[in-house]
Amino acid sequence: MKIALIGYGKMGREIEKIAIRRGHDIVLKIDITNAKEFTIENLKKADVVIEFTNPDAAANNIKTCMDAGVPVLSGSTGWLAQWQEIEDYCKEKNGALLYASNFSIGVNIFFELNKKLASLMSSHKEYDVSMGEIHHTQKKDAPSGTAITLAEQILEHNQQKKRWINQESSDSEELIISSKRVDPAPGTHSVTYLSAIDEIEIIHTAHNREGFATGAIIGAEFIKGKKGVFSMKDVLAL
Repeated sequence: MKIALIGYGKMGREIEKIAIRRGHDIVLKIDITNAKEFTIENLKKADVVIEFTNPDAAANNIKTCMDAGVPVLSGSTGWLAQWQEIEDYCKEKNGALLYASNFSIGVNIFFELNKKLASLMSSHKEYDVSMGEIHHTQKKDAPSGTAITLAEQILEHNQQKKRWINQESSDSEELIISSKRVDPAPGTHSVTYLSAIDEIEIIHTAHNREGFATGAIIGAEFIKGKKGVFSMKDVLAL
C-alpha cells in the first residue's frame, strides 16, 4: 500500500517506521518545510493519506485529500466543531474518512470499558465521577481529544453530570477533567468513581507512541478502497 503522511513530526515518524515494517511504502511526507508539495497531484500517488497535524489545519487538509479522491485517515484533534461540514463534504465527494481521537487499539478497548462502566454506574447516585489525563508538554490541546471522547461517553449515561469542565469546580453537575502536561508522558487517562465507602477506577497508560502508530496503520489498511465515514469501532468490529 502507498501511503502519504501529512504531518511528519514524532507521530509521523513512528507511523512511517510501523508502515515500512508492515510492508507499505511512504510516497509523500509533508511537514512545515515542504508544504508546497501538499498538492492534489502528489496526493494521487497514494492509496491512503494519514493526517496528523493541528486543529487549525486539519479540516482543510482533509478536504484537500477528498478533492484528490484519496481515502484519508485523520488523528488530529481539536477541530471537531467542523465535523458536520467535513462529514457532508465527504459525502458530496463520495470520499472516505476514518477519524479517531486515538488510534491505539488499547485505548479503543478502553473506550468500550468506559461506556460499560458508565452504564453500570448510572443508577448509583452515591458515586461522583471525575477524570484525569497526563500528556507530554508538546500536547497543544487540553483536554485531549481522547479525554473529551471519554467525557462525552460518560455524559451519555450519567444524568447527574450536564457538561465537562477542564478545571476545578464545586458544581456537582460538572464532570471535572484534570489535565497535566509532564515530560516524558505519551499518555495516561483515568476515570474514577468515588463514594464515601469506596472507589472504582479504570486507567489506560501508553508506554510509547507505537500503539497509536500501529492502530493508525491498521486503520489505513482498513479504509483503502472504501467509501464513507468510519471510526475505529468499524476497524476493530467493537
